[in-house]
Amino acid sequence: DHHVNYGSGSGLQDRVAFVQNDPSQYDASIHLADLQVSDTGTYKCRVKKNTVAVHEVIVTVQEKPAIPQCWTEGELIEGSSILLRCYSR
Repeated sequence: DHHVNYGSGSGLQDRVAFVQNDPSQYDASIHLADLQVSDTGTYKCRVKKNTVAVHEVIVTVQEKPAIPQCWTEGELIEGSSILLRCYSR
């Protein structure tokens, strides 16, 4: 139908576009810019020419991990044991 249904309150209006200018030329691929964790969900492609074809894709967007904080516990003496700890939120 030459349009994208964004869903209610999705915030996708400015970030989704067809890859090809004319999706009726057999390519209804979309480009989703500036992925966000809130974009996680099921996306449905519905193409209608002579018949209707529907395909669903599940997209999972994960956050980039924070820079880890690392430190040692114990004395740095040859032959002794130390504990190396790292933590990331």
